[in-house]
Amino acid sequence: MARVGLGSTFNVIAAASSITVPLTRASSVSFVTFEADGTTIATITEVDSTGTNAEQALDVTNNPHKAPGVGGSWTALAEQDDTLDLGADATNDSMVFSVHASQLSDGYDGVQVTTDGGILMAFITDLVEQKDPPNLTSNIVA
Repeated sequence: MARVGLGSTFNVIAAASSITVPLTRASSVSFVTFEADGTTIATITEVDSTGTNAEQALDVTNNPHKAPGVGGSWTALAEQDDTLDLGADATNDSMVFSVHASQLSDGYDGVQVTTDGGILMAFITDLVEQKDPPNLTSNIVA
């Protein structure tokens, strides 16, 4: 039986704020934020699992978008750097953005996003090794 979904094309971290997501077993990770009052600020850093290199800011240039929590449509975020900010956006409560392993600087193998509130989920995609969901390796171990 062919695998689809979880374990085949993606893995998920349901509560991802301040969690390091390794990109050693996947080629990208997409983050989705939600906060009902539309004030989420997401700060993006790249990390080195060996501890040799210090965390550093990582600019997100993969078309970050924002939208209402329910309904509406996605629109491009004006800011495209290491801090994505909905500010006091009265319409939009969600953001989505991706980081590809190829974007990481030499010596870095993971990404960490910290939000100041709300929900942050990470969807790790293009898994190197597909497994049945119960056999997935922890999504926070390099």
